[in-house]
Amino acid sequence: MSWRRLRVLISHLPAESATWTALRNELTPQQLAEQAEKGHPEKGRWSQQEQLLASVVDAVRRVEWVLWSVNIEQKSKRPDAPEPMRRPGAGPKKTKAQLTDKSADRLFELLQGGAA
Repeated sequence: MSWRRLRVLISHLPAESATWTALRNELTPQQLAEQAEKGHPEKGRWSQQEQLLASVVDAVRRVEWVLWSVNIEQKSKRPDAPEPMRRPGAGPKKTKAQLTDKSADRLFELLQGGAA
């Protein structure tokens, strides 16, 4: 077996395998902290079980948000809807563009025929 083949086999093992656990256990606290800061969990591989668990977490968060929204006072500001758990390969949710005073003035000018 070539070294490349061994590397490919190890890299495709599940995260909870004994090999990956042993490799993680060999890391120093400084290396672990560095990996935690630079980590990107959305780029990792997820099993079907993890995908289903993320769906359950999203559903529970949504139910909690609905109950909170229904039972809040009429005059109070409703909380924002919960963001779904990030899945592998999915980037962060894009935020809506905010309308600033400058952009609102420019939009008003354009609507009034000031495009020239």
